[in-house]
Amino acid sequence: MTSRSEELLPATCRALLHRTATAQVEGRTPSLVAGVLRQGRIGWSGGRSCVDGHEPDSDTQYRIGSITKTFTAVLVLRLREEGLIDLDDQVEKHLPDSGVGGVSIRQILGHGAGITAETPSPWWERTPGDSRPDLAAVLGERPFRHPAGVRHHYSNPGYTVLGSLVEAVRGVSWEEALRKEILEPLGMGRTSVRPEAPHAGGWAVHPWADVMLPEPSHDLGLMAPAGQLWSTVGDLLVFAGFLARGDERVLSAAVVREMRVPSVPVESGDWANTYGTGLQIVHRDGRTLFGHAGSLPGFLACLWVCAEDDVAAVVLANATSGPPITEVAQDLVRIVAEAEPRIPEPWRPLTEVDQELLALTGLWYWGTQRYGVRLLADRDLELAPLLGTGRGATFRAERDGSWTGLSGYHAGESLRIVRNPDGSVAHLDLGSFVFTREPYDPAADIPGGVDTDGWRGLSL
Repeated sequence: MTSRSEELLPATCRALLHRTATAQVEGRTPSLVAGVLRQGRIGWSGGRSCVDGHEPDSDTQYRIGSITKTFTAVLVLRLREEGLIDLDDQVEKHLPDSGVGGVSIRQILGHGAGITAETPSPWWERTPGDSRPDLAAVLGERPFRHPAGVRHHYSNPGYTVLGSLVEAVRGVSWEEALRKEILEPLGMGRTSVRPEAPHAGGWAVHPWADVMLPEPSHDLGLMAPAGQLWSTVGDLLVFAGFLARGDERVLSAAVVREMRVPSVPVESGDWANTYGTGLQIVHRDGRTLFGHAGSLPGFLACLWVCAEDDVAAVVLANATSGPPITEVAQDLVRIVAEAEPRIPEPWRPLTEVDQELLALTGLWYWGTQRYGVRLLADRDLELAPLLGTGRGATFRAERDGSWTGLSGYHAGESLRIVRNPDGSVAHLDLGSFVFTREPYDPAADIPGGVDTDGWRGLSL
């Protein structure tokens, strides 16, 4: 076993090493390599191989399968950010005669368009891409399995459509757009469409005997945007850092956060898993993780990020099946998060005090329910119930003097500060809900009015 560590404690590194080695043995995979990113820096990486002296390291390429879809989603979002498309555009606006033109780009990104999961025969992952020369061959005669927008139905051909859309709008190949817009800006020089040495070979391991069979490795052609890429632990940890924080050269932090928002209803009874925009989202061990898993014959790959703990993990293996690498990567995140909890940044006061904003803080009432307003360090306002459950939210200031909800029930809703003729604050209006300094303040404009006899006790 080879391993590398820069910052993590020896006991943490040993726990990571043990989990990785156990996965390779129990999963009966020819080789397995893993790495952890903490607070934007590689904290540990290690690999194990069935051949002594040939352990993979963080620079060894493996095929990453459907993690490729996250890269394709980033390319599509870049088109949106440049104003070249709208995610609610129908596909046919930019890609006529695709065969699925009536659904929206957003629906395909979140696997909510109802498009078929796989291509018609033959098995696309084990056959050359030139056997599917156009979208008609990729989608087949019956491209839809469900009505659009009603359920999550994972679709490999759907991401082929998105790759073709990128090419149509950009006027360059998907591969060229990927290289110029993501790989080069992020410095991911070991991620490529075709394998580049050193790289692992793909193997199938017999389920009932310790023998192996080499798997074919074809160029996927039009299906490339769904699963073509080769990459390394080192490069994918860089990509994980981008998905956690954003990079203005590719996508801003706000847009990568948008990718984590669930896009379609989850399956009944499967509340722990959902899908955003090019990202899988899971809830495990009290944590929310986002990322993607991938597989092609001969390879397994997984990348998970926990934003709250600022930890990410990548696991790559060269076996068709065997190690549960999704769970392994999640375990690596958990090991680091529990052994070395994130130390928060020091509390610091505001450098400038806006007296008008300061005057909004404190106790407010919605009817008789008590709420508190706090001024946050980034000048946002937080409205939160003081007792029991209620509809709290954080609000961002807009140029017109209003505030926009960023979270919870009030996300996207407008908070207005209503003033008296003398400029003093009369009340807060949140989507027509009135918040006052006193319960049902008679001096405020309370919808329905306030009884003129005021508050009273019980009359017998």
